[in-house]
Amino acid sequence: MAKGKIRSANSSGGEERKVYQEFGPADPMARGIPDRPPNQQTVRVQVSRKGRGGKTVTVITGFEHQPDSLTALAKQLKAQCGTGGTAKDNVIEIQGDHAQKLVELLVAKGYKAKRSGG
Repeated sequence: MAKGKIRSANSSGGEERKVYQEFGPADPMARGIPDRPPNQQTVRVQVSRKGRGGKTVTVITGFEHQPDSLTALAKQLKAQCGTGGTAKDNVIEIQGDHAQKLVELLVAKGYKAKRSGG
């Protein structure tokens, strides 16, 4: 069986019952990621070009936020840098090389931000 698949069997009462489930809910967001305060989070800021057709992006990892608060933070950071980007899978990607500026902005917001990579 593939990860997250649930095989059900009907009992005599006609109810669906769970027979098999691997590694918790199929949807990772169903587990409820706690929204930790910024001063308890260490985030890494690094510049990357791999797998992006030569385009440079600044990648920020290590967040422990709900998806909606991560999206709101990404929107604030994109506005401060004057560029586009995205927030997905607890990672924020900002277009362009803005690593130093993002470290300063995140430290000002209370995060423990570190520059990673070259």
